Amino acid sequence: MFSTKEVCGQDGWLPGDAPMIEVHELRKSFGPTMAVAGVSFSVRPGETFGLLGPNGAGKSTTIAMLTGAIAPDGGSIRLADCGAPSEPATRRVIGVAPQTLSLYEELTAAENLKFFGRMYGLTGAKLAERVEWALAFAELSDRRGSRVNTFSGGMKRRLNLAVALVHEPQVIFLDEPTAGVDPQSRNHIFERIEQLRGEGRTVVYTTHYMEEAQRLCDRVAIMDHGKILDIDTIPALLAKYGGRAVVKGELVGPPRNGVKLPGVVDGSSLRFESERPLEEIAELSAAGVAFQTLEVARPDLEAVFLSLTGRSLRD
Repeated sequence: MFSTKEVCGQDGWLPGDAPMIEVHELRKSFGPTMAVAGVSFSVRPGETFGLLGPNGAGKSTTIAMLTGAIAPDGGSIRLADCGAPSEPATRRVIGVAPQTLSLYEELTAAENLKFFGRMYGLTGAKLAERVEWALAFAELSDRRGSRVNTFSGGMKRRLNLAVALVHEPQVIFLDEPTAGVDPQSRNHIFERIEQLRGEGRTVVYTTHYMEEAQRLCDRVAIMDHGKILDIDTIPALLAKYGGRAVVKGELVGPPRNGVKLPGVVDGSSLRFESERPLEEIAELSAAGVAFQTLEVARPDLEAVFLSLTGRSLRD
């Protein structure tokens, strides 16, 4: 587990309850456009933390500042005991898989991994060991000698993730890591992120796909127009903003005399909202109400985002 791993080469250990990442009032403008407008949050060791919002919400700009790729106009970033991400000691414990692929197309998979491993100071047997690990992690061992320009989009994304991990970073930043990939590669990436989580690594994950955040993230920050609207666990966000479940069904026939149906009845169609849909359906069945079809639509992060902003995550 990475809670017992040395931080920045120091002798001390990172306490399990200390934030791995602390961000305070982060700001960044590009000309008249305010891309990030006073963002603050912390990420715990071993947590998968999601930044969820539509394209243009400020997620990628936030990641770029967290990794030292661009300098903030204001605010502060601190990673564990290392300091700001612009410092060399901090960069050694960071792995980054950017949305724009960070690969050399004319090099082979193994050559890309060797190049990036050397940039982080790996040499000799250790470098060779990590390259083999990364190829297996990406399920590309059989394509180690193939040039990247012959790879599919999904294979490139898997290699992009492996490059971010070749030096065994403690903190991994993943910016839209499934953009443009096939379902098989997407599922592979999900499984690998879950593996990292199981190993106790800290992951910051940006996406505009609510189903990815729901599957992978311990906590989620909802972003829009450069601001964080709320941060919490997904169950807590759903409870606060998601609304009630919607039950839709087609009735076999009219209910028995005296049985009052909830919601709206249109012919044989029934629709109602409920905070305890399964219990209400069971009560209706016990009262003799029979359904031909039944659908329960539970609140999701799309509903949360719509409640907070009045628009869809896809906008």
